Amino acid sequence: MDFVQANGIVLHADWRPVAGRPALVFVNSLGTDFRIWDRVTAHLGRRFSILRFDERGHGLSGLGEPPYDLAVMAEDLRALLDHYGIEKAIVCGLSVGGMIAMTFAEAHPERVSGLILCDTAHRIGGAAFWAERIAIIERDGLEALGDPVMVRWFSEPFRTEKPAETAAWRTMVVRQDPRGYAGTCAALRDGDLEAAARGFRVPTLCVVGSVDGATPPDLVRSLADLIPNAEFAVIDGVGHIPCVEAPDVLGAHILRFTEESALV
Repeated sequence: MDFVQANGIVLHADWRPVAGRPALVFVNSLGTDFRIWDRVTAHLGRRFSILRFDERGHGLSGLGEPPYDLAVMAEDLRALLDHYGIEKAIVCGLSVGGMIAMTFAEAHPERVSGLILCDTAHRIGGAAFWAERIAIIERDGLEALGDPVMVRWFSEPFRTEKPAETAAWRTMVVRQDPRGYAGTCAALRDGDLEAAARGFRVPTLCVVGSVDGATPPDLVRSLADLIPNAEFAVIDGVGHIPCVEAPDVLGAHILRFTEESALV
């Protein structure tokens, strides 16, 4: 692991280059750190040079100055690519990570060879939803969101059959810095990438769990419909975090998409 001074804060990152292999960057969802990608990267083996990082206000990365916007979070990614000398990458983002990926692609199209947009959309939720969530955090702390978030994240069979693992992911959420979590909620509240999505000209895969409680399939399909020639795929029986619940299936989608799109 590395600690990189980038875009005015310290970012916790993990860069694993493989000679001759394209860069694949993973961007996290709200309330998580880069460990959510562990099983997917294991499935991919050494087919890619892989960069993961904790977004500002999450994990071991610095807090910066919340509230955030998507532009500053995309510039964090740009600064990391500059630090590691990565000129161009396939960017895979989950939920708010997908919105960060799209914001980065809009600002720096020459640095993106492909997009993998997992359980995300051009706009997620409305202003009232995010205002209420921020108010809950400020009043009651992240502990109050732990159980509802697990319901939105994971399918009922996963939660029932893997209670210990579900409890561990809940712990990840409630131990985040509440200022960073609320600051990222503000970025989600204000983010609207419809116009950006219409302008993408790189191979794009939009993928979603069939029982996603945060970004349902119809919402993700509406994103795919905006992006010229985007592919759309559904992972059956899976919730909002397929990299945890079905990493082998998500990994297979990544491999197929990158091979068929001549990105590898």
